[in-house]
Amino acid sequence: MTSEDILFTHIKAAKRGDQTAYNYLLNLYWNDVFTFLQSKISDDTIDAEDITIITFSKAFDKIDTYNDDYGFRTWIFTIAKNLLIDELRKQKNITISLQDQNNEVYGLSDANPSPEDKIIIEQNLAELKRNIKKLKVKYQKVINLRYFQDMTYIEIANHLDEPINNVKVKLLRAKKLLAEIITNSENEN
Repeated sequence: MTSEDILFTHIKAAKRGDQTAYNYLLNLYWNDVFTFLQSKISDDTIDAEDITIITFSKAFDKIDTYNDDYGFRTWIFTIAKNLLIDELRKQKNITISLQDQNNEVYGLSDANPSPEDKIIIEQNLAELKRNIKKLKVKYQKVINLRYFQDMTYIEIANHLDEPINNVKVKLLRAKKLLAEIITNSENEN
């Protein structure tokens, strides 16, 4: 099976709401999208990581509209570019909304533990908390709210005053980064 076939399989699975497929796509394209946005931003008031989170949130929200005749990478970069343009316009006091007005809840399920979840669960609680503190604050917050305060995605979204899809993407990213920190610290020992 070629890498293109694997990608197409994951896109189809993501269209069905498969959490593993969302993780695969996020992990595959995160660095490229983030690096692209970072290279285009010269203003310190715009955070490339936040726009990357919103990019994946929008992409997963609208994955049913993705046309297989075009490259997925091109599609997701177009979303990122448009969000960046919107943010730049907003910075220049042109009001453009980046969110759907109804903040509708979409199907990014979290039914099965991902590999990152399994690594996190296996950690000693004290060591886990030390590793969580190595994350950026925005990722610490979502991990703490989800796993230590047992909040639902909707409760976290309300608490942080963010769209639920942003919360879901942040949590996916936080879990991946935390799993990498844990794996690296285990390799050091």
